[in-house]
Amino acid sequence: MVAAIVALAALAGAREVHAERPLLPGVGPGDRRAPVDATADPWRSIVRVQTNLAGRCTGALVGLRTVVTAGHCLFNPRTRRFLQASSLHVLFGYDRGEFTRHVTVARVATDPVYDPASATPMVAADWAVLTLSEPAPASVPPLPLGAGHLPSGTPVMLGGYSQDRAQILMADRDCHLLGESAGLLVHDCDATRGTSGGPLLVRRWNGEGWSVAGVGVAAGPGPAVRNFAVPSARFAALLAKDTAAGQP
Repeated sequence: MVAAIVALAALAGAREVHAERPLLPGVGPGDRRAPVDATADPWRSIVRVQTNLAGRCTGALVGLRTVVTAGHCLFNPRTRRFLQASSLHVLFGYDRGEFTRHVTVARVATDPVYDPASATPMVAADWAVLTLSEPAPASVPPLPLGAGHLPSGTPVMLGGYSQDRAQILMADRDCHLLGESAGLLVHDCDATRGTSGGPLLVRRWNGEGWSVAGVGVAAGPGPAVRNFAVPSARFAALLAKDTAAGQP
């Protein structure tokens, strides 16, 4: 199985050689993205989500066996259906083709109102919760959800495996929330394709550590960087329900 995942990573890397340059959606002329240590907090809680079709996105560990990501990352445009859980792989500590743990997915939950095949999909419902087939490594702490209201100007960070640097974890650590629009958080973090599903991180109320304010899903048009994230409040109820039911 590990050999199969390495093959998937190699295939994805081959495709990314032809990535768009330099006009990447969601990245401004003063690109602030920089490599971060995938073994340090809070970055070690960010995972790479891969599919058997060589697709890939970013996700965040929010429970011992729970990862959140973007719903569109799991959609197969050819069949116009979401991929089955058996087609999904979560890689911890991914860096240049190496990773510390590979875990398969046992169950997938998406928002019932989100239909990527629709002419006008509800982007504010573009989230997915993955239940892992086994617990995450003990060295990787789950990130808490920060589902409360955040005022404009709140400092945030966003990290992920961008299409142009897909083999390393990149992050913008100097960005801010701009407000809300159509049920989405609007922010100015530099991020592009591949970062979808990556956590929009905000400082916890006590100033210690980071929480997930939302998951990145889209980049806005225009020269100004305006990117979008689904607020954690959209999927917080599902996670709370699973916890109450004894799910990890």
